[in-house]
Amino acid sequence: MSMDTSASASGAGAEAASQAIPTALTGVALLSTPRLNKGSAFPEEERGAFRLHGLLPPGVMTLDQQLTRTYESYLAKTSDLERYIYLASLQDRNEVLFFRLLQEHIAEMSPIIYTPVVGLACQNFSHIYRRPHGLFISYEQRDNLDSILRNVPDARVIVVTDGERILGLGDLGIGGMPIPVGKLALYTLCAGIAPGGTLPITLDTGTDNQRLLADPLYLGWRHERVRGRDYDEFIDAFVSAIHRVYPDALLQWEDFARGNARRLLDRYRDRLCTFNDDIQGTAAVTLAGLLAAGKVTGAPLREQRIVILGAGSASTGIADLLTMAMTDDGATKEEAHARIWLLDSHGLVHTGRMDLDQEKARFAQSAWTPAGGDGAALDLLEVVRHVRPTILLGTAARKGAFSEAVIREMARHTERPVIFPLSNPTEKSEAVPADLLRWTEGRALIATGSPFPDVELDGRSIRIGQCNNMFIFPGVGLGVLASGARHVTDAIFLVAARALSAVVSQSDRPEQLYPRIEQVRAASRAVAVAVAHEAVRAGVGQPLAAEALEQRVDALMWEPRYRPLVRMSS
Repeated sequence: MSMDTSASASGAGAEAASQAIPTALTGVALLSTPRLNKGSAFPEEERGAFRLHGLLPPGVMTLDQQLTRTYESYLAKTSDLERYIYLASLQDRNEVLFFRLLQEHIAEMSPIIYTPVVGLACQNFSHIYRRPHGLFISYEQRDNLDSILRNVPDARVIVVTDGERILGLGDLGIGGMPIPVGKLALYTLCAGIAPGGTLPITLDTGTDNQRLLADPLYLGWRHERVRGRDYDEFIDAFVSAIHRVYPDALLQWEDFARGNARRLLDRYRDRLCTFNDDIQGTAAVTLAGLLAAGKVTGAPLREQRIVILGAGSASTGIADLLTMAMTDDGATKEEAHARIWLLDSHGLVHTGRMDLDQEKARFAQSAWTPAGGDGAALDLLEVVRHVRPTILLGTAARKGAFSEAVIREMARHTERPVIFPLSNPTEKSEAVPADLLRWTEGRALIATGSPFPDVELDGRSIRIGQCNNMFIFPGVGLGVLASGARHVTDAIFLVAARALSAVVSQSDRPEQLYPRIEQVRAASRAVAVAVAHEAVRAGVGQPLAAEALEQRVDALMWEPRYRPLVRMSS
């Protein structure tokens, strides 16, 4: 990462009138600095002052003219992977133009820079690699962590992965780097976090993916995954180094395997300002959609019967936040747990099973004898038949798991079934929205993890809301920075979910459970303000008045526009 001179580490001055740059940064070096490069938009006075004459064509373009040219180039690409590569290359040479282009075409391009296309980029990472972005930290470098981190002058928001559980694609080793890069692009796009304060990190602890190890172009450490005590000591050394080098940073854990995700969060949540988006962000954005659905059905959350296909860290995170929301509304913890059923690869998570880890066991339900009494496993259809859920969530990355039989059985017992196939990328989705609407005669309230087009049914167009974490984590990060929060509490995600659900207006389209992607910046601001207030209330943020908090939120929201360049004072 190059130095960001548009904003200080704290974000103050993110909307400063000008940018101060080092005296020596001129000519080709300036054009090669994506945070400062304006390309053909450098005005004549700056071309003379910074030795750019002859290095650029003589025509001086506006930012709008540059947008026209870059969008034409984008449209000329013939595949999603080519579009991803083009946008990544644009980010590498001109960040303002990159983020402005995304801002102008956010619904079209956010699926390219993140889900679902980012999964394709991860699978092909070593073959499409162009320029370094962020930090790659190998297990072999475990004794030099501080010096490696200091190669980046400053970071306020860090996203880190070890590449073991990338989306629903599994172990992609160092190929997981596009995930933190994409997440941090969304921090900037959705919440205005200045890009100079963001840092993507991939921890390379090897890979067990034999296809990658056999690939002569694979860029990662060619070693089986480090596990057990060695892995834990490496992570502990990394966390300690982060605390020393970036003591005020927000660290987001991303796409760690189920066996590591929650335990690492629990181990370090009181040592750092940190959260896990797969667990807590997914839970908050899901809860927001369910609260919006409750406005349509008229039934409070504590009265719902909820079945979750999947019992990994994302699923138990959702179940935990649902429990918190229900108890916040007056239910006991036991009453809340009694309304949540989880299924893993072996069927219902129930008290008679001896193979449950601690996280699953907390949500184990009493088993029953299935119809026919033959001792068959309590699979999804049997659970739906017995429980008669009002809400069905999918986080298991099992394509087609929400079958016609399952959905029709659910629809027999509830007027407005709420169905969220959340797995991504798209090919891992538990169902296709058009099928869900057809099998429920158009009565289902649907949100998906990956983007799907509107569905035409019986003369009406039904918009499919996207239960996308981009509605939550950027606003959470912005609120944490604005409040100076030292820790990220569970209650922060509850207030974030409630704030997001309050943004949704269902006056014109009752099935609208999430804002449009084009509204994400306003949604992120609402989430950030709620988070900042909660941090202050909980005593983990700075004791600031409400008006001061909102002013801080607004001041931190960077806009992609060119600023005049001035020499840094000596």
